[in-house]
Formats: sequence, structure tokens, C-alpha cells
Amino acid sequence: MRRVSRIAAASVATAALAVTVSACGSSSTSSSNSSSKGGGDKGLALAYDVGGKGDQSFNDAATAGLDKADKEFGYKSTAVEPQDGESDADKVQRLEQLAKSGYNPVIGVGFAYAPAVKEVAAKYPKITFGIVDDEQIKADNVADLVFHEEQASYLAGVAAAKATKTNTVGFVGGVDVPLIHKFEAGFKQGVEDTKKGVKVKSQYLTETAAEGGFASPDKGENAAEGQIDAGADVVYAAAGLSGQGVIKAANAHKIWAVGVDSDQYKQAALAKYKDSILTSAMKNVEGAVYELAKSVHDKKPQTGVIRGSLTNGGVSLADSNPAFADNKAIQDAVKKAEEGIKSGTIKVKTS
Repeated sequence: MRRVSRIAAASVATAALAVTVSACGSSSTSSSNSSSKGGGDKGLALAYDVGGKGDQSFNDAATAGLDKADKEFGYKSTAVEPQDGESDADKVQRLEQLAKSGYNPVIGVGFAYAPAVKEVAAKYPKITFGIVDDEQIKADNVADLVFHEEQASYLAGVAAAKATKTNTVGFVGGVDVPLIHKFEAGFKQGVEDTKKGVKVKSQYLTETAAEGGFASPDKGENAAEGQIDAGADVVYAAAGLSGQGVIKAANAHKIWAVGVDSDQYKQAALAKYKDSILTSAMKNVEGAVYELAKSVHDKKPQTGVIRGSLTNGGVSLADSNPAFADNKAIQDAVKKAEEGIKSGTIKVKTS
């Protein structure tokens, strides 16, 4: 269940807005008396995507980047939870308050923030804004932090094809949107290129994020149960917090799960299931957040599209589980596929 935002609801007519925002280990209160156009120096601010902190996936990877920046630069950064059923106007208000309060950069964690980042960035030209998983915003003070998710997913598909004994694997997508289609496309292609005849069963949990596709472990568990009943013995989830339910189901049935975004084998909240997590298709959201914060600290702020790939380390496949790292057949196949993607001999589909 998602946390309720700690930014208090405020009336549009309120002239002076004061809010308390959730910080890592502390809270801070700021008022709108700060300069409305000038860049601040408190540190960075994260506005979380659905699922919030503690998803053991996408948002937690962003938090790790924040923590690294705080430690290195002496910042007192902040991170704000989403509200249930919030509108773009709510996101705009949140980002505006963070900008007014002296945070720089301000990062929207997830493509849902794109309209709000575009609007607020235009109002605060001296502040750097980041948007994760969207590349449509073209502005001098916006960094579009995006990834070749399909490349890591291809490698996950290779691993799944080598690991399956039933010749049936599953894919669970959180929300039926183009971003998650990239995960599915890469995974399917990796499976098909590695072992002919392996069936890939796909299911999306919801049509929209508002329906809970990225924030409902129960939905993920039910979807995985259905795929396992249909013979799947490896299930890959690209579903944020919902993926925890997929991992739980895999563990219950003693089959393999493939994690996403973070190295989920290492996540404390998933420790009791870790022996069922074969690997994770990671994207370095932590590094992207940290590097944007560093660029602002160095007074050379990043802008434009910044894309993580296998070549630059922006995406990868985790090898924390010894059952994965010590399996020569899987390792050889993954290494060969990675070399093919990097050289361009393997063209990974995005849809």
C-alpha cells in the first residue's frame, strides 16, 4: 500500500504556502519566501513515482543516488511521496514548492511527472530539473534521464531461456504503456533468440498507473500464480512495487523470478525470497540521479537526453545470486549476447 504524501493539501487561493516534506531520516519545513527564480543550494529533491520509497525497485534506486549525493556533498536533500489518485496539478504544486524551497536539482521520478516538469521548469529557469523515463521535454534546464531497458531485458530473456526446464516463461508488466513494452519486447526477443520453442506468456496488470499496476503486490502475485499454473518456471516482472508479489509467488512455487531496476537479490525486504531471484535487469537510476546532482554541484548542470545503455553501464544484469553467477551455460550465453548488443550485431526491439 502506498504511503500518503507528506506534502499537505493546499488551497489554490492560499498566498503563502508552507509545507513539510519527507526527508531521508528527517523532515524540513520551508516557506514560499524563497526566491522563485533562483537556484537553491539545499541539495536535490526527489518527487517519487507510484509505489514510493520502499518499493525495493525503481524509487529505491533513486533514493540510493540521493543518499550518495548527500554523503559526498553534505546536502540535506528531500524526497516526497506521491498521493493516491493525484492529478498533474498536484504534481505541479509539489515541484513548485520544492523549487521555491531551495532544492536544486528537482527530479520527477517516473514518466508521469513529464507534464509537471515541463510546466514548472519553464517558471524556474535557474533551477535544474530532471525527469526519469521520459525524453519529450526539450528545455535548457531539464535533463531527460532515460535508459535502454530493452537491452537489459534481452539479457534477462537469454538467462530465462537457459534456465527454463518447462520451456515456458512469463512476463508481468505493471502498466500497459510504451515504456513497459520495451521491457517485454527485449525479454521476448532474448528468449526467442536463445532457445527456439520456448513460450513467453505476457500479462499487464492495469491499463493505467492510477489503477495500481505499479503499486499492488497482490496483483503481481495473482498474475504470477496464473502464469505458473500455465507452466512458467521463470517469471520476469517489470512492475515496480507489484513485482514483489511476483517474487513471492515464484518463491512459493520454487521457480525462478527475475527482478527489475535494482538488484533485488540484495534488497533487505526481499531477503526471505532471494534464493528464488535468479537475476535482475537493472537500470542505473541511482547513478543518473547522483550524476545530475553532481553536475549541479559542479556548476555544469546536465541537460538534454542522457541515456543509459549496456555500453556505458546505464543498464546491466545482476550477478549477485551464486546460482546465476556460477552457471557457466547461462554466463556464456549472456556474455555472448551482451557482446552482440554492444557491437551492434544484435538489434534489440523496443516494441
